[in-house]
Amino acid sequence: MTDRLNIAIVGAGIGGLSAALALSARGMNVTVFEAAESPREAGAGLSIPPNAVLLLKRTPLRDDIERITTRSPGLTLRSSRGEPISSGSPAVLSYQIHRAELLEMLLGAVKGPVRFGHRCIAVDEAPTGARLRFANGAVCDADVVIGADGIHSIVQREIGLTARPTSEGIVAYRGLVRAEQLSWAGELRGLNMWMGDGRSFICFPVSQGRLINIVAFVPSPLDMEETWFAPGDVATLAGEYRNWDAPVRDLIAGLDHTFRWGIYDRPPLPYWSKGCVTLLGDAAHPMVPHFGQGAGQAIEDGFALAVLLEHARRDEIPARLQAYQNLRLERTSGVQAASRLAGRFYRSAAGNPSEQGERMREWMSAAAWIFPYDVEEAAAALRGLARSQRQLLA
Repeated sequence: MTDRLNIAIVGAGIGGLSAALALSARGMNVTVFEAAESPREAGAGLSIPPNAVLLLKRTPLRDDIERITTRSPGLTLRSSRGEPISSGSPAVLSYQIHRAELLEMLLGAVKGPVRFGHRCIAVDEAPTGARLRFANGAVCDADVVIGADGIHSIVQREIGLTARPTSEGIVAYRGLVRAEQLSWAGELRGLNMWMGDGRSFICFPVSQGRLINIVAFVPSPLDMEETWFAPGDVATLAGEYRNWDAPVRDLIAGLDHTFRWGIYDRPPLPYWSKGCVTLLGDAAHPMVPHFGQGAGQAIEDGFALAVLLEHARRDEIPARLQAYQNLRLERTSGVQAASRLAGRFYRSAAGNPSEQGERMREWMSAAAWIFPYDVEEAAAALRGLARSQRQLLA
């Protein structure tokens, strides 16, 4: 049995905290560093797909997940005028949750320290492992550094990578509506999407049905900030959907405020790991949000790392991180591509509802491989294969 590895995670978002939870459970010392002075999350909901729910339910959070999420058996599609679009695809059970509630749950479960007010400015090589330097003057030596610091990742930059974003020509608006404002809110079930005219609109209940999360995607010729915290204009949003189905217009009218962000796509990175430093989540594989897999893939990353680093000697760390990259890069690149195609389909106005339903069936069939996946099982198999190869070469 080796000494416990010391792991430093840069970023206290969903990916970073999930990784901390998984790594701690497998016997590693974990410290999380976050640039923000305190937990900060604008109101928003997200959907956790089954491939990620599977992992979280193996942790002590199982009961909390059941308590604070809303389960959805699938996606209900409609045209912009409210005509049903039948996908005919198998229902995929997902869990909807308020992002702030998920982060609070993860923060409460992480056993190691989470240090806010630590903005990473450099990652330096050390005799063993790596050294983190922060804007407040603090330093941290670690056996492994994990960059979970998002699309503008400092850790990504420090290992020699640059991601070049390309605008989709789309701006997304998001917000929360109090369900009590809408007479029909009690009838709302699961994920609901309206699509057409180069736009799409999605809503689903969170916080045990007390709130309804909305996300609206509209075309824009302008470059928008790639941030979740830029204020949007409710009247402008309403104008984009003025002739749409009544529930869409009701939900927009119920907004007190909205946030907007520009949607940018990026190609897969050529590598994620260098020495004892690696990347996770949006820092490794940022993806457009149309398939709802961003958080899910970040959670998979963290659990894969935990399996592959368990019982690792310090001299094995670079090889273990390379194995993690090899395991994850192909899958996340495929999910990035599926997310890109989903956005194009949802914004399409071509065809009647029957034709759109057929296209939806074809697309969902092609993407079905994403959901029935157990990353811990895949990582364990890879680790076992590597062990067998070493024994053969011994």
